[in-house]
Amino acid sequence: MIIHIPNLLTLFRVALIPVLVVMYFWPSAYREIIITGTFVLAALTDWLDGFIARRMNAASALGAFLDPVADKLIVSSALVLLASDGKVLDTVLHPMPFAVAVAIIIGREIVISALREWMAELGERGVIAVARLGKYKTIFQMVSISVLLYGKPLYGVPIFLIGEILLYLAALLTLWSMVEYLRAARPYLREND
Repeated sequence: MIIHIPNLLTLFRVALIPVLVVMYFWPSAYREIIITGTFVLAALTDWLDGFIARRMNAASALGAFLDPVADKLIVSSALVLLASDGKVLDTVLHPMPFAVAVAIIIGREIVISALREWMAELGERGVIAVARLGKYKTIFQMVSISVLLYGKPLYGVPIFLIGEILLYLAALLTLWSMVEYLRAARPYLREND
């Protein structure tokens, strides 16, 4: 088995998850910068591995499997950290919508992963290929989580509030993209009824 550079970047992204978790709880004066930098590095490798795979024509079955798994793991890990942090929940406008947004994002990933697996079993994996809306959803998620992880006001700008609003927008895009995926799969879901 040949390990391509895109796959190494994806594995690197997975390896950043324990770093993010440990640093999230590490008492350091630079904690926010470190955890935000770790998450942003992971987000950049997500873009970079896809870019290199397309540019070098180095797409692989392993990469097609690992890339979305790595994305879901890093996003879910960061969201669970934020949603379980009492200081974060004391900072949000209200903890319920924040928790609901986190549940929507993580829940959607579970639903779409199961849908993709089921469609692949039917031999119809291409029916629910990643759409442009899914890419926008990912961008909003990565930006909102990065901003939330930093969280401190910057030159008087309420960074955390901006991150929270972006997270709610990401949750809406997440729901919308899930509906689009389910709509594309609808004929196959109704086929056996």
